[in-house]
Formats: sequence, structure tokens, C-alpha cells
Amino acid sequence: MPAPERIPSRSLTDPELLTLLSEGTLTVLGQVGGASNAVLHCTVAYEGEERACAYKPVAGEQPLWDFPDGTLAQREVAAYEISRATGWDLVPPTVLREGPYGPGMCQLWIGGPASDEEAPSLLALVEGEEPGEGWKAVGLAEVGEGRTALLVHADDPRLRRLAVLDAVINNGDRKGGHLLPGPGGRLFGIDHGVTFNADDKLRTLLWGWAGEPLTEEARRVLDRLAAGLAPGTALATRMAELITPAEVEALRERVAGLVGSGVHPRPGGRWPPLPWPPV
Repeated sequence: MPAPERIPSRSLTDPELLTLLSEGTLTVLGQVGGASNAVLHCTVAYEGEERACAYKPVAGEQPLWDFPDGTLAQREVAAYEISRATGWDLVPPTVLREGPYGPGMCQLWIGGPASDEEAPSLLALVEGEEPGEGWKAVGLAEVGEGRTALLVHADDPRLRRLAVLDAVINNGDRKGGHLLPGPGGRLFGIDHGVTFNADDKLRTLLWGWAGEPLTEEARRVLDRLAAGLAPGTALATRMAELITPAEVEALRERVAGLVGSGVHPRPGGRWPPLPWPPV
């Protein structure tokens, strides 16, 4: 499979990218292995421009008992819409469209940083009971032969924004492999098919800030998002096209709950808090 091209960070918010992804000609290069649903590595070309992308056809989705409504592809697009509304742009441009294997999600491929220096470690297993400077503790993990190690993630503002986004969209599967460093020091989250459930299903490796006060930046973003989700707004109308009415209302309630509490959520206790496998 050809190496994905590197995308300049300034181009990731270009509105013309959505036209490229929506209207361009999709050419399948191969299938991404190890995914529970079909993920195809493609190129998309439109009016002389070509980019790498991921295409997930609805026909390749495995049925999930707790996500019986809509499609995973719609939820992926809904996550992008909320990410864009925050202004953080943590999810690569994502659209719904027809493709070689029917309707599905098409998302800009993130090719990674230009160098290893731009991609510092974000997750680690360490000995001892304390995370160390610059790290936040998640919990103990079994590492074989009856041994445990402390799972930690970086105390990184990019991860912290993503933790807030995950709380908003009720992400049920924030694994380490779903964190993609991008050019220019950016960080992206991918694989948002199991999001927006009306029940609390937050499962993430980013629990390190649980119970801590939200940043002032996050408070401002959540206030703006709450206003943007009011009934009759463009964002609320768009979300109603992608998820169920109950899920839209639950989304509003989660945002209001974060605004009211002013803190990062703690694990709810009714659902395993960590995804498995963690990567």
C-alpha cells in the first residue's frame, strides 16, 4: 500500500476539502487490516486535485446491539460536525457519500508528522504507583505473569481537548490507536462510529483529568457549543439528520452537564471505563 501523503495543516480547514471528499472520484487502493468494520484506503480526485482518504462503506459495518439506529458512518460524520463546531478541529474532514461499495463515510487521510520529533509519546506503561512529571495516571494494567504496570497518558493540552470532545460525543471507544499525530504538531482523533449513544458509554484511555476543573478554554468552547445546539440552529438541524432525536437531546444534556459541573467527568460505573483492547 502506498505511503499516505503528508497534508499541510493549514489545508485541513479548507472548505474545498469537503467538496473534494464529497464529489471526487474514489479509487480503492487496498483494505486496512485489523479493523472490526471495513476500512478502505483510497484516493479521491476532483478537478485536478487528489488526496488520500479512508472510505468506510455502510455495507461493511458489523451490527451492534447497542447502536441499532442509523449507521456508524453517520456517527463518524456527526463527530466531525461537533469537532468543527468546537473550533478545535480534532477530527479530520469527514463526509457521507456514495462510493464503489455503496454509501459510506469518507475521511481525509492523516499521513503523520514530518519527523519523530513532532510525534512525542502520548501513552505509556510505567513501573510504580505515580505517573511522573508530565504524565497523568489512568489505572493499573496487567502486563503478564501476574505483573501490573501503571497506564499513563501525557499531560498534553491536545489530549485534554480530545478528552472534552469525547465526553461531549459520548465516545465508547477511545483507544490509543485512534490518536493520530499530524503535521505541525497537530493531533487528531479517528474512529468515531460508536458515539452519541443516549446512555452513558464513555470508554477512553484519557481519564487522567477525571474530576479536575475544565480549562477556561474548554468552558468557553462548551458555552458556545451549548448555544449552537439550541433547537432550530443549523448545528442542531444537522445533528438531527445524523443521529436520533433522543441522542440529540442526550448530547445537549451532556454539554449542559459539563458546563454546570465545570469538571472533567469521572467513570460512570455502569460501563467498563477502558476500551479493550486498549490499542
